[in-house]
Amino acid sequence: MAGPILTGNHPKALWPGVAAFWGVGYNEHTPEQCLALFERYESTQSWEEDVQINAFGLAPIKPQSKAVSYASHAQGYLSRYTHIAYALGYIVSYEEIKDQLYEKVANSRAESLGFAMRQTRETVGANVYNRAFNTDFLGGDGVVLAATTHPTNVENQSNLLSPAADISEAAIEDLLIQISIAEDNVGNKISLMGESLHIPPQLWFETNRILGSPLQNDTANNALNVLNATGEFPKGIFVNNYFTDVDAWFIRTNVPHGMKFYQRDRIKLEQDNDFSTKNALALSYDRYSVGWTDWRGLFASPGA
Repeated sequence: MAGPILTGNHPKALWPGVAAFWGVGYNEHTPEQCLALFERYESTQSWEEDVQINAFGLAPIKPQSKAVSYASHAQGYLSRYTHIAYALGYIVSYEEIKDQLYEKVANSRAESLGFAMRQTRETVGANVYNRAFNTDFLGGDGVVLAATTHPTNVENQSNLLSPAADISEAAIEDLLIQISIAEDNVGNKISLMGESLHIPPQLWFETNRILGSPLQNDTANNALNVLNATGEFPKGIFVNNYFTDVDAWFIRTNVPHGMKFYQRDRIKLEQDNDFSTKNALALSYDRYSVGWTDWRGLFASPGA
């Protein structure tokens, strides 16, 4: 644990003549990129829990004079969101406050604290996607987020492009087709559609070449770029600078309870003084949880 900021931490700030202090105050990626990764909800509890309810299957033929068949209604798997608190602060001695000559140095501490908290939120949010293929991180159904083996009442279902492929016009079309033929837990056809595409910075230019042209990319054929013409991603293409895999790409869908962000306590900055030491204290606190309930909210490829 770091100690208080004393006069010895910034000795140059105690003397005139410094032209500039640098190292903080860089521009951030705005708006918050994690906002595009999840649907956001407010919470007033220690944790939130989503419970799957199995749908009814197809209706059977009713023979004349025979009794109607009755379906059962059962609970499926649970997804629990346990809110986690993230906090960071700093302490400045009374003497340092009195003796240092540069307002910029003092102001940069609050800026750095806010920056650190926002960086934390971005990293926590992006890590749900970064770990989508990691077997150390399982969902409520006991499977990783992006998998071919999501258990259902009829058979295993998949939200993973198979075989895995780098992003391309054909690969995007294949994953969108997979989304369009998705089924619920008992095999009913559901109206699932891709709404947004999420990529790392390394795929930004290639993705725009694929989707931005009215004609097919990298071909001499005068063929329609169907992805462009049909507006397959109505909510847009989002680059995320916190994705760690340079090849992985993701499509968010219109499923009601897919990728979820629960805000328990909104981020805030608090300041106080310690009477016995005259030290100044500042801290920032944020509490939230992120994850997924219905894996149909995200379809993905880890790249080739």
